[in-house]
Amino acid sequence: MDAHGELFQALADPTRLRLLNLLSQTGPVCVCEFVDALQLPQYAVSRHLRVLAAAGLLDSERRGKWVYYGIARKLKPYHRALLRAVAELHDERQDFAADERRAARRLKLRRNGWCCIGLDQHREAG
Repeated sequence: MDAHGELFQALADPTRLRLLNLLSQTGPVCVCEFVDALQLPQYAVSRHLRVLAAAGLLDSERRGKWVYYGIARKLKPYHRALLRAVAELHDERQDFAADERRAARRLKLRRNGWCCIGLDQHREAG
């Protein structure tokens, strides 16, 4: 498959649209924060994030044991147009609003702007 086909295939999944919606509003997010916001298992979130990164939409950064994903810094104009199209879906997708509420609660747990609670610790404390 060529890069353009890979890009459109990456956008064809509802979970990946949810991830892009959150990232377009929040900036870099730790995988465990996505797990809580989307209420999906870590392996599923990681797989979807890898697909979006392979399509050129995301960058990742490892900080200690956590990996943060954000919208790629070097996007082509058509990437930006596709991200704007995802944003236009906001009013039609109830899952986007629910994800955003959960993400806002989860992101408040950060210290100095970074995730500080590992997934297992968070679940034990919750």
